Amino acid sequence: METSELLEVLSADGLRLLDSLAPYDAKADVVRAVSELRAAGHSPGMVAAVLNQSKLRAKAGAKFGAFAERMLFTEAGLEQATRLSVAALHAGRFRDAGVSSVADLGCGIGADALALAALDLRVTAVERDEVTAAIAAYNLAPWDNVTVVHADAVAVPLDDVDAVFLDPARRTAGHQNTSRLRDPADFSPPLDFAFGLGERMPTGIKLGPGVDRDLIPAGAEAQWISVDREVVELGVWFGGAARPGIGRAALVIGDHGTAELTAAADSEDVPTGGIGQYVYEPDGAVIRARLIGDLARQIGARMLSTGIAYLTADELVATPFARAFTVIEVLPFDERTLKRELAARGIGSLEIKKRGVDVDPAQLRKKLALKGRSSGTLIVTRVAGRHCALLVERA
Repeated sequence: METSELLEVLSADGLRLLDSLAPYDAKADVVRAVSELRAAGHSPGMVAAVLNQSKLRAKAGAKFGAFAERMLFTEAGLEQATRLSVAALHAGRFRDAGVSSVADLGCGIGADALALAALDLRVTAVERDEVTAAIAAYNLAPWDNVTVVHADAVAVPLDDVDAVFLDPARRTAGHQNTSRLRDPADFSPPLDFAFGLGERMPTGIKLGPGVDRDLIPAGAEAQWISVDREVVELGVWFGGAARPGIGRAALVIGDHGTAELTAAADSEDVPTGGIGQYVYEPDGAVIRARLIGDLARQIGARMLSTGIAYLTADELVATPFARAFTVIEVLPFDERTLKRELAARGIGSLEIKKRGVDVDPAQLRKKLALKGRSSGTLIVTRVAGRHCALLVERA
């Protein structure tokens, strides 16, 4: 979104028109919608701006629920924004730490600042991009305990705040078609600056879940969070915002609610063993936090192979931290054998999971020439160091 488009939306006419639109429908005739709005006397810029916002609001519903209906977005801002359910957890840490004011450095469109304000914390929301800062100001306007500042995070005085939350920009500047930054020194603000604040005051830093674990400072709490089995972030916490005795955590959010594995440090793996009746695929947050060993001990499982994140057991134990599969048959990882066995079962739709094996599931699926009305799941991995394929079904 450019400044001109934002001005169109933020005008009284733009907001009125946006709120008057029917809910966004991806199957609707866009050309017809544009023609009707143009015929009603609206300018081309206005029409493009409000239709884009309508589309973004619909997409934002997954992260913001009903709040999305009264918010504004950019494509990049929405993609990078914290889910409201996770932002509420961030805010809860600061409330529990007993602080009364928080600087949200790199506030984006305002998701975390919104959650902080909802807990009656005084918030200074800082954003260096002019368009994004204007959108944050609009989204946070209902909260009189929030001040939005258009500035560079590293230049903002922090003498009058008790704590800091940072979501360093990890993509190139812009509002759409941005690319990922690989060097933490290129983050905005840089990662060293963020970690330095953690030495001074209660601090939370939101990072991508795949960030190099060697960068995590000793003594900080590192919490990986997954939502509906998608790992969405790594939170690194310092001072009063961190929990005593916890260095690694995996928080899993789903239909079951929330569940968490915690430990002082990475857990040791359990020994390997033969394939049991069940195979477990740990949640990505558990894998990222390296708490697979603790999970295995919790459910009485063993490793399928050293260094591979699959567990196996003879008894089924329900857990929110892993997806369980019943083993139907153990097959050699041989294309001709697999093709024959799957054809015999009439499997025409196949989900392929893999770990520890260099195989492209799409290419393998094509080579298997699947036919039939049944569906199945194939786990391609190593067992005791040897490649094999496990035909399984969800337990």
